[in-house]
Amino acid sequence: MKQMHRRHLLCTGLVAFAGLAGAQFCGAQEAGVYRFSPVNQYGIELTASYWNPIMEYVSSKSGVKLQLKIGRTSADTTAYVLANEVEFVFSNHLFSPERDHLGWRVMGRRQTPPIYSQIVVLADSPYQKLEQLANLPVGFPGPEALVAYKFSYAQLLNRNIPVQVVFGGNMDGAFAQLASGKVKAVGANSQLTDGWSKREDKQLRVLWQSEPLHDLALMVSRKVPDKDAQAVAKAFIDMARDPQGQSILTKAAELVKLPANTVFIASNGSEYGAYRNFYQSAPANLR
Repeated sequence: MKQMHRRHLLCTGLVAFAGLAGAQFCGAQEAGVYRFSPVNQYGIELTASYWNPIMEYVSSKSGVKLQLKIGRTSADTTAYVLANEVEFVFSNHLFSPERDHLGWRVMGRRQTPPIYSQIVVLADSPYQKLEQLANLPVGFPGPEALVAYKFSYAQLLNRNIPVQVVFGGNMDGAFAQLASGKVKAVGANSQLTDGWSKREDKQLRVLWQSEPLHDLALMVSRKVPDKDAQAVAKAFIDMARDPQGQSILTKAAELVKLPANTVFIASNGSEYGAYRNFYQSAPANLR
């Protein structure tokens, strides 16, 4: 029943605009096709619009067919990963000790300026410091969001500031709740804060910010043969060296308001120590 529900979420969310045949998303996995699940950093349509051109390029250049698989929320998408239903991901949800045994390995990362966990309010908000948020509704993307939820909520818990946690499904959903007044502050990823502010032309004030972190990782399942994994990694990394690939990356960056020079680079996962270290001291309910 849960699997059918997840599949329903996927089908109803993607068929209208996926850019590939709807049957690829709703039916059984095609032979020789790997599923790629990026964390829902934006609304589902914007997430698909960002990734579909990249998926088509990487599939063409690598000779390894990738199929986008995303759920309605970031938690739904991560559920696919934990259920072993996908082979490639763009995520930071797999660095906990409990998930290390799943065998996912980093093959690359998106090169952007450092990102930060933040707690933000609207620029005209009366709230000037974290303590003023006590007992108020605070929005977060979802329970799996490491930077936007776990890092920021841990900060509130460590300061003994109780808040009413409200999940928006993704970062755009949480910001929409902030703009509507449903929540008074939002736990956020600075990259997505900047992008939303530019896209919606709304100013925000940062009440707290973490130490710098690396952007999300491209990761591959241990069940993927090395030949295919290496071909996909090479296609991602070579995008920046190919005029066609660079054009796709530039358009994708503009769509979500990332820096124009955002590219994918190789990584062995060593840059993600700060993510792994978080779990050593995080409140028990966030590990």
